[in-house]
Amino acid sequence: MLHVDIPTLPELRRLAAARGDVCVSLFLPTTPLTQETAADRIALKNLVQRAVGELTAKGRDKRRIAALEEHLADLLDDDEFWRFQARSLAVLATPDSVRSYRLPNRLSEAAEISDRFHLKPLLRAVTFPHEAFVLALSQNATRVVEIFSDLPPAPIKVPNLPQDAASAVHRASVRGRSPSGRIQGSEGQKVLLRQYARRVDDALRPFLAGRETPLLLAAVEPLDAIFRSINSYPHLVASSLPGVTEHASDGDLAAAARQLLDDLYARELADLRAAFDRRAMQGRATTDIADAARAATMGAIDTLLVDMDEVVPGTVDETDGRVTFVDAGGADSYDVVDEIACRALLTGARVLSARRRDIPREASLAAILRHPV
Repeated sequence: MLHVDIPTLPELRRLAAARGDVCVSLFLPTTPLTQETAADRIALKNLVQRAVGELTAKGRDKRRIAALEEHLADLLDDDEFWRFQARSLAVLATPDSVRSYRLPNRLSEAAEISDRFHLKPLLRAVTFPHEAFVLALSQNATRVVEIFSDLPPAPIKVPNLPQDAASAVHRASVRGRSPSGRIQGSEGQKVLLRQYARRVDDALRPFLAGRETPLLLAAVEPLDAIFRSINSYPHLVASSLPGVTEHASDGDLAAAARQLLDDLYARELADLRAAFDRRAMQGRATTDIADAARAATMGAIDTLLVDMDEVVPGTVDETDGRVTFVDAGGADSYDVVDEIACRALLTGARVLSARRRDIPREASLAAILRHPV
């Protein structure tokens, strides 16, 4: 399995509300291959030195800088931590604490220093999942495969997962026609298959507890409908993998799953762009940063898309949302689009971090408003 710690929505809101004299946000691409993490540690060390240099140049308290360095040095020296990495690493540090998140998507290297954390790269990790589980379910076999955007699929051993339908219901076959109450004929077979599906769901429940990773189903009828009727996992994707047989390889499952997820995400983005166009005609949508900042401060944003890569340095007034842009970023400013995203997040908006090409009008942001402002 890919070792990830994706922040939950409550965590993101706590991070968005955090303020301090020194808040450092570091992001770098990493490798999940343990034997190749030495270069990642060097990259993080370089980012730390860059952040410390900027804080020193700005005249920040030397004792606070030293405390920050100590926290980050502890992380750099933690061999066990570096054994298990994913595709990217986010480190959010203050002189009093350090938080790290191993992420499944590949981020660009960045170091941001301010009085608040920079969260757009983290938001990208929760906008669209970059991993998923596939449940391949048939009468003759059951397996779970984890898939990633750019890594080979990995079979997962789930404790107590039934091997097949017959063993799950303690029978030689689920096709038998001998009468036993309702267990006869085609109706009896469906009863046994529902029992099988329930055993599969029981096994998956502790494994999936607390996750939000999409679960895709590869099954044929009637098992597809039967499993969906008893499934307890809220993140089971509504569409099943098309054209996949029980003999499909893990690679075949991964290819079909990636295509299905790509299609679902593309459809979701298209729906958001269409919703933006409708609301724009009603005066309830904007791509203007200053207008979006005022709307976010007033709690008027319903849905917000932000460019995950661009940094627009400046500040946003805490009271009226007025934006002051600056020519270059530094410890006395921050990314105003990131700040808009955080304010929207704290007022219950749905916030998505996307590529510019996926944002309406290819702007720095696009906000759909709850009401005109």
